Amino acid sequence: MEIVVTGRHVQIPDRFREQLDERLAKVPALAPKVHRIDVVVTHERVARGSEKVEITCHAKGPVIRAEACLDDKYAALDAAVDKLMDRLRRVHDKRKVSRGRRIPESVAQATARIDASANGAATDDTSAGDSGDGRVDDLERFGALGNSPIEVREKIHTAAPMSLEDAVNQMELVGHDFFLFHDADTDRPSVVYRRRGWSYGVLHLETDADAAVAATG
Repeated sequence: MEIVVTGRHVQIPDRFREQLDERLAKVPALAPKVHRIDVVVTHERVARGSEKVEITCHAKGPVIRAEACLDDKYAALDAAVDKLMDRLRRVHDKRKVSRGRRIPESVAQATARIDASANGAATDDTSAGDSGDGRVDDLERFGALGNSPIEVREKIHTAAPMSLEDAVNQMELVGHDFFLFHDADTDRPSVVYRRRGWSYGVLHLETDADAAVAATG
């Protein structure tokens, strides 16, 4: 397994590399197909959280990544590795996803949960669909909407239809709390989201064409 370390605006001391090698030694046991790990250490000129560590595991299929930003690069390394190991264990010990028949949450409750989770994960630049074989076109559209201070970043993701189980696994790999996908079973745009522990929810979008078909029988 190859480990490539890159420093941005910072020198990487031998002690850091040794600690990195020691912490990542458990990766092959959890993910034997990982053949390369990229580690990027960035010093950002800000008052707090100035040391960022990003770890990306490359294997056949989707990548697995984690990052952390703290005042000390060694602490950031430990935090990023802990996140990475948690995601690797989730994939290693993954459970089958079943479509439960419990009463689902309302859309308002689900979207409120997603918004709260997204605020905590805003520093993670990899969004749903960024990993795997799908192509991502980042249009990089920034700017205020009229006189509003709101800024919008737009991305277009292309991906083949997948099962709900695959969507959950993809979400776990990138460490997000929600994942947009094309459900192969329902042929609808859908979002799977994390609830508690191993519990998940899924929202399906019914298009106008779907509604018209349903109305006419």
